[in-house]
Amino acid sequence: MASNRAQVAQERHLILVINTTQTHLSLFIRSIIDVLTTKLYRGSDQYHTNTSMTVYQIYYRCIKRNVKLMFCGIVFVMACWAMSRLKCQPVCVRSWNQETLATEHQEVDQQSLCKATLYTLTEDDFYDALPGQSNPTGLHETLGLHPKCGMSGEGNHGNQKAQCNGVKKHRTSLPAPMFSRNDVSIWSILKKCIGMELSKIAMPVILNEPLSFLQRLTEYMEHTYLIHQANTTTDSMERMKCVAAFAVSAVASQWERTGKPFNPLLGETYELIREDLGFRWMSEQVSHHPPVSAFHAEGLQEDFLFHGSIYPKLKFWGKSVEAEPKGIISLELPKYNEAYTWTNPTCCVHNIIVGQLWIEQYGNVEVINHKTGERCSLIFKPCGLFGKELHKVEGYILDKSKKKLCAIYGKWTECLYTVDADTFDAHKKSDKKNSEEKKSNMQTSVDEEPEEMPLPDGDTVQVIPGSELIWRIVPRPDNSAEFYAFSTFAMQLNELEEGMKGVLPPTDCRLRPDIRHMEKGDMDSASAEKKRVEEKQRLSRKNRSKSSEEWKTRWFHQGTNPHNKAQDWLYSNSYWDRNYSLLPDIY
Repeated sequence: MASNRAQVAQERHLILVINTTQTHLSLFIRSIIDVLTTKLYRGSDQYHTNTSMTVYQIYYRCIKRNVKLMFCGIVFVMACWAMSRLKCQPVCVRSWNQETLATEHQEVDQQSLCKATLYTLTEDDFYDALPGQSNPTGLHETLGLHPKCGMSGEGNHGNQKAQCNGVKKHRTSLPAPMFSRNDVSIWSILKKCIGMELSKIAMPVILNEPLSFLQRLTEYMEHTYLIHQANTTTDSMERMKCVAAFAVSAVASQWERTGKPFNPLLGETYELIREDLGFRWMSEQVSHHPPVSAFHAEGLQEDFLFHGSIYPKLKFWGKSVEAEPKGIISLELPKYNEAYTWTNPTCCVHNIIVGQLWIEQYGNVEVINHKTGERCSLIFKPCGLFGKELHKVEGYILDKSKKKLCAIYGKWTECLYTVDADTFDAHKKSDKKNSEEKKSNMQTSVDEEPEEMPLPDGDTVQVIPGSELIWRIVPRPDNSAEFYAFSTFAMQLNELEEGMKGVLPPTDCRLRPDIRHMEKGDMDSASAEKKRVEEKQRLSRKNRSKSSEEWKTRWFHQGTNPHNKAQDWLYSNSYWDRNYSLLPDIY
């Protein structure tokens, strides 16, 4: 089994190397063609006329006019032949000016890159610039970005039954594939932002993914079955295992998701009803500076309540972007009169400037059962010097006297296991001893961040004998790499049918024009709409400041969390009445 995984990994790596080499070789030959084309063109006396000639017609006319150009013509034809052998687009001279040559160059680049594995930019949540900040939203226009790859939607992942908010069949792909971001210089955007909080920096739309941060938060619910599973057991420790696994699974969707979600506008909302998963969800952007998103979900059988508020604080540290998701997350199980609270770990995106982007989560997460006093103390381990600890999660479930009841271990990108605490401690001690022996037999050095990441579909967790599996991530669909590394659940979050428009409030994310245009692959319109709605929001804020009018949230209010007594945003219990007559026009 292990040898098969290794062989698959080698084959994937070889395919990626071949695709990358072919892309670079194609671009090199294309640059030769561009230079020769200019020379041939200037010698053909067709500078202002006849812009649809083939390569061979131009070659013939050049020879006829000037024998000295024969050599250039021969090299030109050979280069075109090489391009055809590399399966690049056929060369037909459509327009002989610099702008068109640059556009053709970009198209070849995109067609080649579509065949290789695609990676996106940051999973984190950048927020809009304050008035007066420069906004480089026109970056994609100078790049001439236009979709050339076909949509891939042949799989049947995630098809579900009809939903009461109008979705009859969940989609399995997006309307258009993502764009290549290889030509975007993130350094030119972030070089002046080292150490700053990124809520003050505007980002071009090309760095986004076609979801709002409110929709991104909804991905917490992808593994709702763990909550239902917790409700089926009468043992509080077993319930804690399920809740702890749910807390870890909430960040699992961030694996390889390096495109940033759109910044929610003040008053923006999102709802989702999933009868198949047994919940309904609503969220609202309750503050813009600082950006705070509040959410509330409930079981359709009234078997749980899940709520909280998130204030993602972001900073740029030169080579990485760090997102600290401040805020409280609460889960209530009315059947047992229990309430659990926790906070999320810190997320970091590495190699922002150079190299392959990769994500890690690190920090302590403590899930507390406020009724029994039990708690699960988890450590999301940082990568370390040699990448051995990358994505690892481990910890213990403790009773109210802090006695270890059991251990939990695994990776937030793959799976979680539980095992007896003594067995886990003995394994750790043995593993540490073996690691020290290996280190003594090899020369150690201070290393950079590792560039090679484990394969997402490879189970790299070493299972301790006697362990019990409590959670495993839902595999990504085959077309995930073409669509922003979305999971099947994520691809379904922004789908909109005609029947839904009469039910949704006008502030719902699905009705936001910039996200809708990006999802369809229209980057020019997405950029223009993003700029328009952000400017509209700034103007509204400016008008409120002149009239001393304060913004009033619709569905949440500030108050004290009843479980840990911290300040929180609490649900006002009126959203599902469907009275949306007084909502503002934010789009």
